[in-house]
Amino acid sequence: MTLILLVLLAALVFEYINGFHDAANAIATVVSTKVLTPRQAICLAAGMNLLGAMLGVKVAQTIERGFVDSTIVNSETVLAALLASIVWNLITWIGGIPSSSSHALIGGLCGAALAQTRMNWDVLLWETVVDGKVVGLWPKLVKPMVLSPVIGFILGALVMLVLTMLLIRARPAIVQRIFGKLQILSAGFMGLSHGMNDAQKTMGIITLALVAATNRKDFESLPGIFSFLQTEAGNVPHWVQVTCALTMAAGTAGGGWRIIRTMGHRMVKLQPVHGFAAETSAALIIHGATTLGIPLSTTHVISTSIMGVGAMKRLSAVKWGIVSRILWAWVLTLPVTACFGYGSYRLVHFLLTLAQ
Repeated sequence: MTLILLVLLAALVFEYINGFHDAANAIATVVSTKVLTPRQAICLAAGMNLLGAMLGVKVAQTIERGFVDSTIVNSETVLAALLASIVWNLITWIGGIPSSSSHALIGGLCGAALAQTRMNWDVLLWETVVDGKVVGLWPKLVKPMVLSPVIGFILGALVMLVLTMLLIRARPAIVQRIFGKLQILSAGFMGLSHGMNDAQKTMGIITLALVAATNRKDFESLPGIFSFLQTEAGNVPHWVQVTCALTMAAGTAGGGWRIIRTMGHRMVKLQPVHGFAAETSAALIIHGATTLGIPLSTTHVISTSIMGVGAMKRLSAVKWGIVSRILWAWVLTLPVTACFGYGSYRLVHFLLTLAQ
């Protein structure tokens, strides 16, 4: 029971950090264009993240059963994965680098599972079918990881191109006024999509731990008041959904100014029309991925959408030196967090052995 409580605590810490680490995904552009004040933007993002987190569980189900063999997972594995992802998120947040919390969590889970099975690579699901759905690292992680930034860049550029053609004769003051209002809608849509996808990842990892404990009958010796902890595979408890939604909203309300400055100010200089194009493009991609149960990197998508919009102004408008730092963080996230997950599992297992 103590270990389960530690897992729940670590999961909520991760969800809170995910909220302020990825707050920039929803509000960086609307803050940088001065359509909303930082306080207004954060309130909007927190509210929409909360609403989005309550709108589905497909991504959570993918996290629970889609990447590692859930029959071997225990609470130690999940705790190690969460610790690894928390450490990576804090490192990138301190550096102001918009990295993927999703990939950090999945990388940590894979590394912890390998440590638990003493490097048995069969524990990782490359591509398989669970309950009639194709899951695995290839269809649900690798392909989206490669394709989504490309699609984000292209769609952001195309939307910006279409808007430029439509508004070529419009007065700048009118464009500024119209898209200043429209960007509030696009920022809300982005916040909703972010909540739908990102909050579900923690729901999935908590459910994975609860299912593992239920299968081992860890809860049977507890008083009946704890019966709500018993969980069947594929079933995300409603209390988990609500708790994760509220925690992510609270984390979003906490801000995340280091990353907001990187995405909203340092990478590309944006006007409201550019912010609208980037947010709308990214939100559409994230919303589509969520309906397919794909735990997409919302950070990758909004970042490349901003790059695509900026490139349509002119290539030199994008500060490619900063972009290269971001890309390196993306490349390193999975292998580094897998190593962190491996080491975290060894540490957790050692400490628990001592405690016994």
